[in-house]
Amino acid sequence: MEQPQPAPGSLSWRLSSHPITLLTFLAFRVSSLLVYLFGLLFTDNLVMIFIITILLLAADFYYLKNIAGRRLVGLRWWNEVDPATGDSRWVFESSEPGTKVINPTDSRFFWIAIYAQPVFWIALALVAVLTFKFIWLPLVAIALVLTITNTLAFSKCDKFSQATSIAGSAFSTGNIAGSIASNMVGRFFSR
Repeated sequence: MEQPQPAPGSLSWRLSSHPITLLTFLAFRVSSLLVYLFGLLFTDNLVMIFIITILLLAADFYYLKNIAGRRLVGLRWWNEVDPATGDSRWVFESSEPGTKVINPTDSRFFWIAIYAQPVFWIALALVAVLTFKFIWLPLVAIALVLTITNTLAFSKCDKFSQATSIAGSAFSTGNIAGSIASNMVGRFFSR
């Protein structure tokens, strides 16, 4: 008897266009939380838990920002500093609307994971405060900074991508007006 196929867009990693990227992304997302939680339960070695969790959070931040975001949803961001003025600006990049088809399963996994992890870290911060384990708050604060930075950046990047594709489709006749509108919208969201 044949196993039924999951519906397109459902949360099954088997439907992913990039299953290795997706599973690695989810492993990094979950591993820092698990190390923190199991470290609290099974050991009192703060230094070991702190170092391993920070390394996993840094790997998650890098992998999400540079690999998973680009492959799973076609989005990437980075921060540039103008050497002359020292001003910092965020730059958002998205794949061209016609060149990359975003898999709905990859997209759902990506956005659920990117928004859920900061919520878990906020809950863990509350647990640390309520149980008077203030020694864990610096680690939780670092985790919140890293996860919320990626969450906000990808949210802005997604809005930039949607606005650019709307402007491009509204002026898709190939004339100069489409180019101007697309550039104006892109500059508006890149600040």
